[in-house]
Amino acid sequence: MSKIFLIPGLGADTRVYNNIDLGDHEVICVDWIEPHKTDTLATYAQKLIYQYNIAPKSIVIGNSLGGMIAVEIAKIIPIAKTILISSIKTIDEAPWYFKLLRAIPFYKPIPGKVFTKLEFLIKPFFGYMNEADNWLFVDMLKKSSPVFLKWAMDATLAWDNKIVPPNVTTIIGDKDLVFNHKRIKDAIIVKGGTHIMIFERAKELNKILKRILKK
Repeated sequence: MSKIFLIPGLGADTRVYNNIDLGDHEVICVDWIEPHKTDTLATYAQKLIYQYNIAPKSIVIGNSLGGMIAVEIAKIIPIAKTILISSIKTIDEAPWYFKLLRAIPFYKPIPGKVFTKLEFLIKPFFGYMNEADNWLFVDMLKKSSPVFLKWAMDATLAWDNKIVPPNVTTIIGDKDLVFNHKRIKDAIIVKGGTHIMIFERAKELNKILKRILKK
C-alpha cells in the first residue's frame, strides 16, 4: 500500500487534515521547512522530497498552496496519485488577482509577522467555520513562520507552471472565493464547498478521497 503524504496550505499546518480519514493507509504529515529566499515552488518541492523521503509511486495530497507544491513534486518523481484539495494545477487556472499582485505587489513592505495577525481580513475568503474550526484557523495562522509566509507569497505569485503531471485529481468547491472552480479543468466539484471545506465538508471529502484511492 502506497504511503500518503499530506501537505497543508499557506498559513496552515498539518492540523488542517484533522478531519480527513484515509483508512488504513500509512499517512505522513509534511510540516513546512524554512525556505531559502531564492527557492521557487519547484526547488522547495525538491527539498520536501529529500526531507521526507517521498519515493516514486507514493500518493501526495495537497491543500491550497500544498496542492501547487504537490504538482511540482509530481513533476520531479513519478507519483501514483496526486490529489489537490481547493487548489490549482497550472497558472492558467490561477485567479485574476495573481496578475494584479504581480504588477502591484503592495504586500511586499508588510512585515511577515503582520500577516500572522490578519485573520480578520483573510477569513471572509475562506468561508463559514464553526467555533472549533475558527479557533484552529486562527491558531495555525498565528503559529505560521513569518519568513515562510513572506517567501510563500512571492513564490506562489512567481509560479508559472503549465505542465499537468499524470494522475492528478482536483477537488474544488463551487463556493471557493480563493480559486474559482470555473477556471479549473477536469475537477470534482463539491456543491457549496468553500476554500476551507477540508474542515466543514470533511465527511463528503472523505468519501471522494476513498473513491479516488480505490481506483
